[in-house]
Amino acid sequence: MMGLAAQLQACGVEVRVCAPPDFAELLDGAGLPLVPLGRSIRKMATKAVTETKPTPATAPAPAKGLPERAAEMFAATYASVAAAAEGCDAVVATGLLPAAAAGRAVAEKLGVPYVFVAYFPTYLPSPHHPPLVWPGRPVPPEVTDNRVLWDLNADTLNELFGGAINTHRATIGLPPVGDVRDHVFTDRPWLAADPVLGPWPESADPGVAHTPGVVHTPGVVHTPGFADAPAVVQTGAWIRPDDRPLPADLEAFLDAGDPPVYVGFGSMPLRDAQDVTRAAIEAVRAQGRRVLLSRGWADLALTDDQDDCFAVGEVNQQVLFRRVAAVVHHGGAGTTTTAARAGVPQVVVPQMADQPYWAGRVAGLGIGAAHDGPVPTAGSLSAALAVALAPEVRVRARAVAATIRVDGAAVAAKLLLDAISRG
Repeated sequence: MMGLAAQLQACGVEVRVCAPPDFAELLDGAGLPLVPLGRSIRKMATKAVTETKPTPATAPAPAKGLPERAAEMFAATYASVAAAAEGCDAVVATGLLPAAAAGRAVAEKLGVPYVFVAYFPTYLPSPHHPPLVWPGRPVPPEVTDNRVLWDLNADTLNELFGGAINTHRATIGLPPVGDVRDHVFTDRPWLAADPVLGPWPESADPGVAHTPGVVHTPGVVHTPGFADAPAVVQTGAWIRPDDRPLPADLEAFLDAGDPPVYVGFGSMPLRDAQDVTRAAIEAVRAQGRRVLLSRGWADLALTDDQDDCFAVGEVNQQVLFRRVAAVVHHGGAGTTTTAARAGVPQVVVPQMADQPYWAGRVAGLGIGAAHDGPVPTAGSLSAALAVALAPEVRVRARAVAATIRVDGAAVAAKLLLDAISRG
């Protein structure tokens, strides 16, 4: 979203960003005004992995169910976005269904264009991949047809969120919707993923070469034989500008020896963070490499004071990844794309959501390795690193890097401005 916002600002467009308060400092540094939205995601995620089982005497009230939480999310999001969007000409939404549904409701009330964007292909319906499975809502194991699975997915989302969304739509004078998923996604969602790294199935023209820095007309891809599949507009990944220099102490560590292996899990709070850290450091050392540890939301910390390890906080990954031997990470869309652009081999240790998808893409493209499961051991991670650090993988990673487009946010900005001009 920061990449899109920066492109719009470059076009002279006023931008207002609604996001959790965790991102205030990051947005402020980019000169983007933040309208705080909801509670701290970091605090909620950290609490979810650290809280222990309560005793009967201290047991809290039963946790709220998804429908109840959805109702609260829709109401809170609508209030924040409605205030921020006053006088605006379009609403771009992403994320959890109730929040995005509130964004669409605001756009309807204002009578302005609304766009939903996904950052990975498998979030959107297609006969070529199954939907994500919602926690506590397993699908029957005998059902393997993707069309049927997507139908079940629509039913599940209607059951979980339909009542909450329609109840609040009624309070603001909007009619009910029958299929909340397709209502939120629309029949023309955007896919902000690189066409090589995260292609939409049945790509309109996969052989078209794209010149970096040039705005291209994205393909609108219809999926034959799947009536409910949307016409997806793949813009390319939205890459935010980042010209921050690396801290002086990090520069000194990088200059003091061979390129290290970067290890970081971004916004994943990791239940056994220090066990994972020990395994990672041991695995990197087993490959004869130095370690660059990113603290992240898990607050990873060095396990000893040897000079072959260094810990960093929030830094410019676009610059940093070009100076490391490999990137071990959780497989978020942004980290995967940044590492791919840098031409550096990757080891993806997927934790949840879209991360198994990106792990599979990294392995499938031959630009790294996918770790089997979310909890690495020193042995399993060392084996994955051995694959990623092979000379042929580095050559392949550099070759793929040359194909990654950098104009996705510019494409999206142009599309949005065109939609506004058409009314």
